[in-house]
Parts: sequence; structure tokens; C-alpha cells
Amino acid sequence: MFPSWLTPKASKEAAIPSGTQQHAVLGTRLNDPLTTDQEDALFACGCFWGAEKGFWKLPGIITTAVGYAGGHQEQPTYQEVCSGRSGHTEIVRVVWNKSVIDYSDLLKLFWECHDPTQGNRQGNDRGSQYRSAIYTTTIQQIELAQASRDSFQQLLSKAGFGAITTEIKADQQFHYAESYHQQYLAKPGSRPYCSAMPTQVALNDFPGANFKLPVSVWQEYDWSVSHCVLRSGNEKIKL
Repeated sequence: MFPSWLTPKASKEAAIPSGTQQHAVLGTRLNDPLTTDQEDALFACGCFWGAEKGFWKLPGIITTAVGYAGGHQEQPTYQEVCSGRSGHTEIVRVVWNKSVIDYSDLLKLFWECHDPTQGNRQGNDRGSQYRSAIYTTTIQQIELAQASRDSFQQLLSKAGFGAITTEIKADQQFHYAESYHQQYLAKPGSRPYCSAMPTQVALNDFPGANFKLPVSVWQEYDWSVSHCVLRSGNEKIKL
């Protein structure tokens, strides 16, 4: 995924951003403690460059960061994750304002922005590090994730797709990726890239859903257009 001539030498220290590292688009710090009106969760849907951009554009998002989760190795580097030996998947940590956007909205984006039936790959990217996953931080999140999966499976089956392979687990440790990966697509000189292959199947409702974003927000994502996220601006969608 990452061009070899741009890849810095692996450094375990580089995988942990300092408390002052700011989001390249939103201007927020990547690892501030959550406040009472905030919540966080982890989503894996192919290459984390494009996935992160899809999430940071949503109204109500406080910050996003890319990293690794779901594996067994402590403080993994990008090279170690890409080898498949660490067991991690490329993932996006999302922090949001609960009064503006609901976890249901994030699940809608997650299911629609990639093909969750592809197993250990997404598009041309192959390996366990590209598997689809949702890692939750609350009991309600895991209940909603499972309910949304079951509803989306019915819709996918009607559209001719196979079984969802998305891994849903609770309380998985998040390891920040190296600084050069954070908000990569918003940085000068970045190579536009996104491996996601949306199914063009929409998730409009599921048991327990409490969508807060209006239809106008979802019209900003046209999954019928190849690499829709790459073709859009970096700025957050306005309500």
C-alpha cells in the first residue's frame, strides 16, 4: 500500500504520537481524554488512509486517528502489521460528539463505505491486516454493531452478495500508527489511494438505530463513483 521510497525506517517509538500532535484537518489533538459528551470506537474497512478520511468528514466528529488493533503484538510497526505476523488490522479510531452524531450514523458509514464480505482483503489489498472489523468500547455499541450487521446482511443477500466476514469484538487495544500515516490523504504530496470497494447497498434502518444526521450529509458520499472519498475535499461536511 505504501510506496517503498516513502516509507521511513520502522520505529516503535514513532507509533505513539505525542499529546500535542494535532489532526491535520480538524485541528484537534489525537489522543485527548474523552469528555462526558464524547464516545470513541474503532473501525477497520480496508486501507486506513481512505477510511479515516471518510469518517473525519462527518459532522460531529471530534478527531480521528489511524492505527492497529485486534492483534497480539505490543506496539506494532507498520512493517510488522503488513507482514501479517502481528495479527492486527489497519483501523481508524473515531471520537465523536454524542449530541451531534450517533453511533448508528457511524455504523451506516462503515457498512456502506466498503465490502464487508471480502474476508482478509479489500479490493487489491490482501492480508489479514485489511480485514473488516468493528471494535467496540461500550455494551450498547456491541449490541448496535451486531444488530446493524444482521440487518445489512439481509440487504446484501438480496443484492447477491455473500456472508459478512466483519469481526466484531469489544475492548481491543488501539495502537497509534506512525505519524506519517495520520490523516495521510490531507497532507501535501500524498498519493491518493483507497482500497475500499463499496457494495452500493444502503443501510437505512436497523433495530436500536437512532440516526441523527440528515439525508443531505449522506448525499455527499456517492458510492457509485469510483474512489468517491478520494474525489471529495478534505473539509468536514456542514449541516
